[in-house]
Amino acid sequence: MFSLAEPPLFTRLRPARRVLIAGAGGGFDVYAGLPLAFALRAQGKEVCFANLAFSDLNRLELDDWIAPDVARVRPGSAGDDGYFPERTLAGWLGTQGWPPVVHAFPRVGAWPLREAYEALVAQLAVDAVVLVDGGTDILLRGDESGLGTPEEDMTSLAAVAALEGLDRIVVSLGFGIDAFHGVCHAHVLENLAALDRAGGYLGALSIPSASPEAAVYLDAVAHANRATPGRPSIVQGQIAAALRGEFGDVHGSTRTAGSELFVNPLMGVYFAVDLPALAAGVGYLAELATTNTATEVALVIEAHRDRVPRRRHRAIPH
Repeated sequence: MFSLAEPPLFTRLRPARRVLIAGAGGGFDVYAGLPLAFALRAQGKEVCFANLAFSDLNRLELDDWIAPDVARVRPGSAGDDGYFPERTLAGWLGTQGWPPVVHAFPRVGAWPLREAYEALVAQLAVDAVVLVDGGTDILLRGDESGLGTPEEDMTSLAAVAALEGLDRIVVSLGFGIDAFHGVCHAHVLENLAALDRAGGYLGALSIPSASPEAAVYLDAVAHANRATPGRPSIVQGQIAAALRGEFGDVHGSTRTAGSELFVNPLMGVYFAVDLPALAAGVGYLAELATTNTATEVALVIEAHRDRVPRRRHRAIPH
């Protein structure tokens, strides 16, 4: 039973003792899970971290691999000095009194990623997985006017949807950011309404800007920007600006030069959904289940787009 007095996301996670927070879309996605992770830790839960990696994992030592397609990344792990979000986060976690470890998955198809998740879940003995998306494209079904950059998000969704024996949730942070990649956010809201009718919507939860969770998130993002000056996260930068109370065309780096941004308070809101319910609404997810490579994933999505009618792009009328 849900109540206004407790966000449904936390009601669902109340029985969990050990939670895996995993970035679904690669890059710095896992950072969007930090406010939730610190809130769960304050409740006495153990929290572990993982991320689908854009990093060059080929430089890792053999002992870093705990199973095929899943590696343990620490502050001293070998890798690219210019871009390694998992190592950067591991180093920052160590300064906060957390185990300095972030698990990394290479960009593979849904089948090997599922096996990697199964191995990691067994080793860590987690009883809940929360997939985190920086942005909203993980909430898209496939028939929208634009999908953003769905390949990694949907691979992660397909892999975790196939897991059994544990709770599975998706949270999205950064509403509006994916407009840069052609996402229609009226369609995102339409999808959330459909999930609500199906019993799969777990509500929206604002991260208070004056909360300790916001403070640690802002510190982590600032640390990541210093460690990765050539490729700071556009998504996390806009979320951080929103949590500082900034508004409008706010640019945190030169990477967004020439585009008009709309930083606003909705970017600091978690939208939470039941993962199996979300997966059930994605028209091509069953076809992804047997993919072995990222290329196969892209081809499945492209083929689906070619054969389904697409919803017309519309503006949110307010």
